[in-house]
Amino acid sequence: MNLIVCVATELEGSLLRGHVPLLVTGVGAVNAAYSLTRFLDKERAEAVVVCGIGGAYAGADLPVGSVAWAESECYGDLGANSAEGFLDMQALGFPLIAGDEIAGDDPVYNLLRMQIYGAARRVPFVTVNTCTGDNAAAIKMAARTGGGVESMEGAAIAHVARLFGIPAGEVRGISNPAGNRDRSAWRVKDAAVAAQEELLRALWRGDLADSLRV
Repeated sequence: MNLIVCVATELEGSLLRGHVPLLVTGVGAVNAAYSLTRFLDKERAEAVVVCGIGGAYAGADLPVGSVAWAESECYGDLGANSAEGFLDMQALGFPLIAGDEIAGDDPVYNLLRMQIYGAARRVPFVTVNTCTGDNAAAIKMAARTGGGVESMEGAAIAHVARLFGIPAGEVRGISNPAGNRDRSAWRVKDAAVAAQEELLRALWRGDLADSLRV
């Protein structure tokens, strides 16, 4: 598989160098989308995988240090607030990617399905511009999106991959609970190592290519 692996920071890709083509995008959705678009405009890739760290919502049952793959990605805070609550892009009537009736493709609003997986657990992921910093906000975000893992880049990478017509995957190690900020409980380096080791195992086993054939 001609694969490009996207990481937000050098730490999240330190074990991958020399094993896979690596693109360090910078943190956040805009940096991620810009970096991958520039890369794909110049280079050929058959698939893209995001590797990094994330926070886990309380109901996801993902302890710090565990690893999960994204079964889907969601722009968690893209939309509008209203007196009745949050309105996502579908409620507003603005698709991010228009559907194609001839090809049978539905419009894409906030949710993007992933196509590449490893053997570790799969859960819905959520991409936000402002990371959740209190328990009440985390509970609301998880309830509204159905998400299990929160980060800042995945949906943008999946979005660009969809526009270029290539499959996408995402694996993250859990560095912290998504909720009240307690830096003493964070395990950023351990989570980054766990995600990279899972990706390397998946590549060695051939899981990623196999997932595309399912």
